[in-house]
Amino acid sequence: MKIAIVGCGIGGLASAIMLQEQGHELTVFDQFETSAPVGSGLVIQPVGQRVLSSLGVLHHAIDAGAKIFHMLGHETKRNRAVLNVAYGAKGGADFGLAIHRAALFDILWKRANAIGVAIANGHKAIHSTASDIGRMVTFEHGTTVGPFDLVIDAAGANSPLSPLVARDLSYGAIWGTVDWPNGTSLAQDELRQKYHRAKNMIGILPLGTMPNDNTPKAALFWSLPRNGYNTWKQNLLSQWQNDAIALWPEIEPFVSQIKSHDDMTMAKYSHGTLRRPYSDRLVHVGDATHRASPQLGQGANMALLDAYAMAESLRTKPSNALENYARARKWHAGIYQAMSWAFTPMYQSDSRLLPILRDYLLAPASVVPPVPQILTKLVCGSLVNPARGVAPLD
Repeated sequence: MKIAIVGCGIGGLASAIMLQEQGHELTVFDQFETSAPVGSGLVIQPVGQRVLSSLGVLHHAIDAGAKIFHMLGHETKRNRAVLNVAYGAKGGADFGLAIHRAALFDILWKRANAIGVAIANGHKAIHSTASDIGRMVTFEHGTTVGPFDLVIDAAGANSPLSPLVARDLSYGAIWGTVDWPNGTSLAQDELRQKYHRAKNMIGILPLGTMPNDNTPKAALFWSLPRNGYNTWKQNLLSQWQNDAIALWPEIEPFVSQIKSHDDMTMAKYSHGTLRRPYSDRLVHVGDATHRASPQLGQGANMALLDAYAMAESLRTKPSNALENYARARKWHAGIYQAMSWAFTPMYQSDSRLLPILRDYLLAPASVVPPVPQILTKLVCGSLVNPARGVAPLD
């Protein structure tokens, strides 16, 4: 098939690698003049790691990332543990792989180039139309290319090709990347968070290393109201640093590395799912078809799983590949979207009631068997089959 992939992020590159290896003729169209990742740290859960393994890059990702065996969060008033999820025994086979987007992008980019994937930079798609002879793609600079047998929309949350209308979430977060400090009491194999009700959340995620830099890194994040970034920038940086340290003294060696407001980048979140993630010779993957907050740590995994299910459907059921892709991802994506919608306000909202339910009802229940095992499966991404009807991920 002749295929166009719009978007050169995780989902786009993963799709390109799989389909190139299947022998399709494809081009990745990237809006940037020089391809680069957008964002800070992320966690590749075990199901996502299986996709990376199928791409032949998991070992590189493990070398660059940090293995996370425990996710732990405390409220600030009494230091009560309200998030306590273990992947398994420390040093075991099951873990979350924390990695900077730049490192994962570099790994996928090198793999795509090694197998000859064609990437066209400076092509920002604005429209796509279908005809009897194929689908065309029009770009911002006025050119139209095609026809293609298939266009894969991997252009992310703001994709101009996706009909998804998402609901803005009231809270987002500012993210920054810092060096992992010497002498900190925090462990480099844990994701740690602190919550002041649901209004303030601060966290540290170990990241491993960046491309061409062997210094261990960490992602520092702090929740903010969706429209609160400008106000935050207008206040003294030292005021925010003091507020953060007052809530969580252990965070001081991380927060003190932030020297400017520009060291922290605002991420805004939305929620929504396309009921039908395809149309005539056009299919949507990743954030172009489902968007959610990062509370369950599934964003990158969803993009990888979408790419896998779509590529496998093209390989094994070419006559109805898009319908099969939609069926394969329906239940997994739907369940995780629903859980993200339900849990997010307990950790990021202005509610005073939901944090009480979180701390005094859900947190105690989370340690009663079999709930811990269910939570582990939830975080790992394996609560339900992630790609029903296609070849299982080994």
